Amino acid sequence: MISEKIEKRIIKYISKSATAKDLDVLIKWVEVSSNRLIFKEYLKDHYAIMFSINNPDPKDVIEKVLKEIRNEKNRIRKNRFRNVFKYAAAAVFIGVLVSGFFFRDKLVNNTKEEIPEVITNNIIVPGSDKATLTLDDGSHIALEEGKSYKKGFVNSTGEKIIYTSSKTKSSKIKHHYLTIPRGGEFSLTLSDGTKVWLNSDSQLKYPVSFADGETRTVELVYGEAYFDVSPSTEHKGAKFKVINKSQDVEVFGTEFNISAYKDETHVYTTLVEGKVAVTNDDDLNQVLTPNQQLRLDTETNKTTVAVVDVESVVSWKNGVFSFRGKNLKDIMKVLSRWYDIEVVFENKELELLKFKGVLAKNQGIEEILSIMKSGTITDYKVMDKTIIIK
Repeated sequence: MISEKIEKRIIKYISKSATAKDLDVLIKWVEVSSNRLIFKEYLKDHYAIMFSINNPDPKDVIEKVLKEIRNEKNRIRKNRFRNVFKYAAAAVFIGVLVSGFFFRDKLVNNTKEEIPEVITNNIIVPGSDKATLTLDDGSHIALEEGKSYKKGFVNSTGEKIIYTSSKTKSSKIKHHYLTIPRGGEFSLTLSDGTKVWLNSDSQLKYPVSFADGETRTVELVYGEAYFDVSPSTEHKGAKFKVINKSQDVEVFGTEFNISAYKDETHVYTTLVEGKVAVTNDDDLNQVLTPNQQLRLDTETNKTTVAVVDVESVVSWKNGVFSFRGKNLKDIMKVLSRWYDIEVVFENKELELLKFKGVLAKNQGIEEILSIMKSGTITDYKVMDKTIIIK
């Protein structure tokens, strides 16, 4: 068995959130001879790595894996571009399928079995970089891969949008909206240097430029966003605040995630680094420390704070879905936003089944459903943009 500490390092490596120290721990563990076969079997079972017909020697495979991890560690230390989960050369693998693992009570075997009935017009595809920018005059600009946009202090490459004006002396602040549809994602850099990643089905309202010395306020209208906030020390002490209809989050130069979807009854605020203070209409003033998540019930206004695995919570911005103890209904809700699909459960009892696993966001939906298929989920059907789970 692989310990939780080592498994976390593997997931962090996959989600591009591992530090050099994380990879040092992983490398030292794999270098112990008794752990090598365990590691190889873990990779095969949990990430469906498909070996070539020649079935290379396990020791040789692990050496190639270690080489890639060491290279990744060196890239981190040199602040160079980090590649995504590239384990070995093509000569060794038919393909590396970072298809994730899903299990309930025990691991689901990736054995060859009959593929369930699929009726599809191949119109379900993974999400991509796309958004709608609404300017202060009400006009709309479509942003997407392959299309650039530039006007004044606004510049978009089609994958992200950057604002270059940092402050204004004007009494009237202009606001823009960035709206991410289902099946989309986008990132932006605000005029103060704060970086924001927006998940599918989200909308952010923000100033084109911030008033010099005044609190920098943005509004997460709905959806999910990850913030890497430029510290107040670089802006004459000006605070940064994220508001939505349920709460205000005051930020002290930090990284955190907020999930506030319209179809959810809870708002989740998860702190990665630094410190935030969360307030709501009931005069709550809860200060969070790293690895804590505040859950606000929007129907009762009650809150709870718990320690969570932050890598799992924020992995979506790094191209990975990481599910830990999530029930199938919640998992399919996440996938429905990313693939822009509807999900119907013919057997309602299946909604409460709990799974855990890691999925790459660029996988096809049929591939994901096949991975999740087990003795409990016996069949499914894909009809146009609707998934029927039996």
